[in-house]
Amino acid sequence: MRMGFFRCFLGGFVLAMVFSVSNGDPLVPALCIFGDSVVDVGNNNNLSTIIKANFPPYGRDFVTHKPTGRFCNGKLATDFTAEYLGFTSYPPAYLSRETRGKRILTGVNFASAASGYYERTARLFRALTLRHQLKYYKLWQRKVVNLVGRTKATNIFSGGIHLISAGSSDFIQNYYINPLLNKVYSPDQFADILMTSYSTFVQNLYDLGARRIGVTTLPPTGCLPAAITLFGRGTNKCVEKMNKDAISFNNKLNKTSQNLKSKLPGIKLVVFDIFQPLFDMITKPAESGFFESRKACCGTGTIETSFLCNARSIGTCSNATNYVFWDGFHPSESANEKLAQSLLEQGFDLIS
Repeated sequence: MRMGFFRCFLGGFVLAMVFSVSNGDPLVPALCIFGDSVVDVGNNNNLSTIIKANFPPYGRDFVTHKPTGRFCNGKLATDFTAEYLGFTSYPPAYLSRETRGKRILTGVNFASAASGYYERTARLFRALTLRHQLKYYKLWQRKVVNLVGRTKATNIFSGGIHLISAGSSDFIQNYYINPLLNKVYSPDQFADILMTSYSTFVQNLYDLGARRIGVTTLPPTGCLPAAITLFGRGTNKCVEKMNKDAISFNNKLNKTSQNLKSKLPGIKLVVFDIFQPLFDMITKPAESGFFESRKACCGTGTIETSFLCNARSIGTCSNATNYVFWDGFHPSESANEKLAQSLLEQGFDLIS
C-alpha cells in the first residue's frame, strides 16, 4: 500500500513538473534515440531493406494521418515521452530531410527497425547496426558544435537524454530462428553476448559526453501476437519459455547497468521496465481500457508486420484504441501512451 502511494505521488510530482514547463523550455536540452523498430521514426525509409512501415495503414492515426516509417498506427512511446519532456516536436529520423539546421539541436532519432545489440541481426535485414547509429551520432555532434560552439554543445550532450531500445529483434528475428545461434548458444549465453555489446555502446556514449542514458528492458516477447503464432505450437497463450528468456535478459541488463554506474562517474543510467507494464496490459486488458490483447489490429492480427501489414490486409480493425497491439510485433498508439506514462514515472532520475 505504501509503495503504491509512493509511485502515485512520484508520478504525480513528475507530471506536475512537466506541466509547469509545458509553456516554456523542455526539461532537458535534447532527446536522442537509438535502437530498433519500437523507436524507429523513419530511418529505414531510406535504406534498402524490406523492414519498412512507410505505407498505409501505418500512420493512419498519426497527427498527419500519413505513414512516417513508425511501426504503429500513431505515436510511439518515445513521441509521447518527447511531449512529456516539453518538446514541441519529435526527434526526426537522422536520414530524413527534416534533420537540418537548428532543427537538430533538440535531438535526433538514429533507430533502425530490425537492429539490435548483436551486429549481425541488423546486417541480416540491411538495417543500421548500433555501431552505425553511433557513427551518425558523432556526425550529429559535429553539426551541433558547428551551430552553437563547443561549450554550448557540450552542455547539450551532457544534459540531453539518450534512450536505447534493443534486444527484441536479436531474439525474435535472429536467435530463435537461426540454428547457427540457437544450436551453439543457450539463451543465457546469447544474452551475455548482447550484454557485452550493450556495455560497449553505453561506454562509447559516455566517452562522447552523454551522461543521461535510459535503456528499455525486453517486453514479454512470448506474448507478442506474432510470437504466439510462430512459436506457440497452436495455442493462444503466451510462450512461457520466451518470457522466461526475456526476464533473464532483463535481470542481466539491470546487473550490467549497475556495474556501469559504479565505474562511470557522473552517469545517470536508468533501466526502464517495459516488461511488466505491457504484460499487465496483455493479461488484464480491461483494467487498462483495452478489449483485445491477443490479436493485433492489422490484418488477421496473428503475424502481420512491416510489408505483410498493408492497405490490402484483410481484417484490419477500424478502431485501434481497443487493441494493445497494432501489428504482430508492435504496440498500438494507445498502448504506447500508457507505456510512456510508465517510463516517465521510472525516469525521474534522468530529469532531476
